[in-house]
Amino acid sequence: MDFEQLAKIENESERVNKTYDIFNEDRRLNHSKAARVEFLTTVHYIEKYLKEGDKILDIGAGAGEYSLYFARKGYEVSALELADANIAAFKKKLTPEDKIDLVQGNALDLSRYKDKSFDIVLLFGPLYHLKNDTDKQKCIREAKRVCKDGGKIFFAFISNDFIFLTEFEYDVHYFSNGDYDKETFKLNDFPFVFHTVDAARKLLADGDITVLHEVAADGASELLASRINEMSDEDYAQYLRYHFYICEKPELLGMTNHLLFVGKNNG
Repeated sequence: MDFEQLAKIENESERVNKTYDIFNEDRRLNHSKAARVEFLTTVHYIEKYLKEGDKILDIGAGAGEYSLYFARKGYEVSALELADANIAAFKKKLTPEDKIDLVQGNALDLSRYKDKSFDIVLLFGPLYHLKNDTDKQKCIREAKRVCKDGGKIFFAFISNDFIFLTEFEYDVHYFSNGDYDKETFKLNDFPFVFHTVDAARKLLADGDITVLHEVAADGASELLASRINEMSDEDYAQYLRYHFYICEKPELLGMTNHLLFVGKNNG
């Protein structure tokens, strides 16, 4: 499977499924110190709101990085994932002690879960793929339905505006030849869907989500990966402290590959 073949797949669910035959989600969050910044930042914000006994739903669970982390801390975790490759990678990491209800399914249909049954809902994969606002809002409505009133929903987006610089790092001709609108600087939504900060804000406002935090989840970490990966553990710990210091600053919010929005479910 290559990008040209991927583009020819008309069914959106099938196209998303096959996307992860190309992209290795299993290694994305853990293969280096730089890659780990996004995961550590996201966990940092989840743990601000996580209470003993809370139930977590991980929608678009990928290869299980977050589900396994929280299940192994004693939380009851349910996980839903669409892609065959990610399901297979997730299952390889499960041990008999891991109490995770893992199912293959689509974020647009959470009918297997009862209303108001989770304290924390993670929506980290689906908004990377849903292209039209109708599907995005349906996804948000389903996440709200299964989340308790006042519960917290965590949304991840791929940030439109910083991708240019990370792509430029790999391709010196990217600004001339990159796959984006040369006037508006909107990236082509393939194979992933990209959001500006304002577009993410509008989407959640339209979904009646009260936003508690807007976070540059990994900041410049991919761009600076070679330097970050050379850091001693002591230097890396201080870099993370610096990252947490700046990651909610409005003037730096769009300068990240991944955005994290923390929302309160208004019911």
